Amino acid sequence: MIGYLTQNHPLIHAFTSRPVQRTRQEAKLRSRVFKMAPKLSDFLPADEIIAVKGDVDRPISGLVMDSRRVVPGTVFFALPGRRTDGASYVDEAVARGAVAVVVNKLPAMAPAKVTFVQVADPRATLARVAQRYYKFPDRDMNVVGVTGTNGKTTVAHLVRHFLGDGQRVGLIGTINYDLGVRTVPSFRTTPEAVDIYGMMAQMRDAGCKQAVMEVSSHGIDQHRVLGLQFGAAVFTNLTRDHLDYHRTMEEYFGVKTRLFDGSTGQAPKVAVVNLDDPHGVKLAGMVPAGVKAVTFGENPAALVRAENVVLNYKNSTFTLIWPQGEMQVESPLIGRYNVSNLLAAIATAWGLGRDPRDFLARLAGFKGVAGRLERIEEGQDYNVLVDYAHTDDALRNALSTLRAITPGRLLVVFGCGGNRDRSKRPLMTEAVQEHADFAFATADNPRGEALAQIFADMQTGVTAPARITWIDDRRRAISLALDACKPGDCLLIAGKGHESYQEFADTVIPFDDRQVVRELIGIKALKSG
Repeated sequence: MIGYLTQNHPLIHAFTSRPVQRTRQEAKLRSRVFKMAPKLSDFLPADEIIAVKGDVDRPISGLVMDSRRVVPGTVFFALPGRRTDGASYVDEAVARGAVAVVVNKLPAMAPAKVTFVQVADPRATLARVAQRYYKFPDRDMNVVGVTGTNGKTTVAHLVRHFLGDGQRVGLIGTINYDLGVRTVPSFRTTPEAVDIYGMMAQMRDAGCKQAVMEVSSHGIDQHRVLGLQFGAAVFTNLTRDHLDYHRTMEEYFGVKTRLFDGSTGQAPKVAVVNLDDPHGVKLAGMVPAGVKAVTFGENPAALVRAENVVLNYKNSTFTLIWPQGEMQVESPLIGRYNVSNLLAAIATAWGLGRDPRDFLARLAGFKGVAGRLERIEEGQDYNVLVDYAHTDDALRNALSTLRAITPGRLLVVFGCGGNRDRSKRPLMTEAVQEHADFAFATADNPRGEALAQIFADMQTGVTAPARITWIDDRRRAISLALDACKPGDCLLIAGKGHESYQEFADTVIPFDDRQVVRELIGIKALKSG
């Protein structure tokens, strides 16, 4: 998105249409800028081109794959999509000033002023061209990629915390993008290749020697990380999710393995794998020769493992064991799944040559992650936490953790996203009914799907109808849940975590679970006062 990437404004200005009557000074300046401008042929070699109409040896001002982001002089990549085809937006891109278009099929009638390049796979070509255009920023940094169904965000933030030690560490993830000298809100867990390489170039220029990024299965499958050199790739776990896209768990797992076996272009230097997960055990046996394999977990076979784990409502403690030693660890993160997340980060830092005795000294200063079991304190005599859990496994983990530390009842507000994997909806309801005393089912991000259909899918997982109620409006559901809380109870508001919006069919509205809770508790306190 514009604002995430820096632009060469003088070059864009030079491409802008001008009146025929130019001053001599303007003409000389424009000619000088064009001579210094990069050319399409510099980044797209002939052996990657199937056919071409026009001149590939022409100056360009940038790369885009969204016609709305086209500025004069840019190359527009018409990417095929599941819902829309980029070829439908070629005319708009040309009207906005695109000088070249990359497609998988040449148009019959192409504008003479624009170069059209046919390639086998525009997505793969975009990744290769973007990496070259931004001068291979991944090769100037040690990049850590974290993949898995759950835990990516927490692990990524922990790894960045451990690797920091006074140094700038870039971050690309679900919550935000830290570019070294500025932090901007995230719009996608794993953005498109042009955004990834553009942001990494900014990190490099800001002095970052290391970067951490969350890598989604969509990002792998759609070539967004194609060719990217990872210093380490981390596998957290694999549970049911995204089957609307991958269709089967086997296909889902197969996509994840590409990050480790070199199918994305290059195998990582270090592979960090969870041995407590059955898919992790399988993956550990698939790590290619020449890649340093580092396993973690409570599994006795793990290289980096936890023993004597003790969990409570304040922290978690365990004995950390790794090939060179052992030590006692006290973590501010609660829950067994956060022990796993912490082990993943420890194994990664150790695999990259850090000494756990050094970087774990900074663990007490870790402030947690926004929207991940984030406690809301407004003077109430019950506990309220907001979490991003949006799979049945994540809900079980969060609820079982809170059950162990809750003297009263455990309540939960949850929903399921629209236009996403429908098969997990009844499983999420089953998980909630298994662990919570009472549930308030409501809207999450309905998007373009009818809430009635989402509820119908969720209701097939109901096992105790008297312990769940269905409320369309999320704010009202949270309000009623707060009304139901008594001293000693715990309320988990799940699904959206850090998100500050709610998505509907044709609009996005401001909605932050944390802010809503604070507002409602304040209003209720005033009324009772």
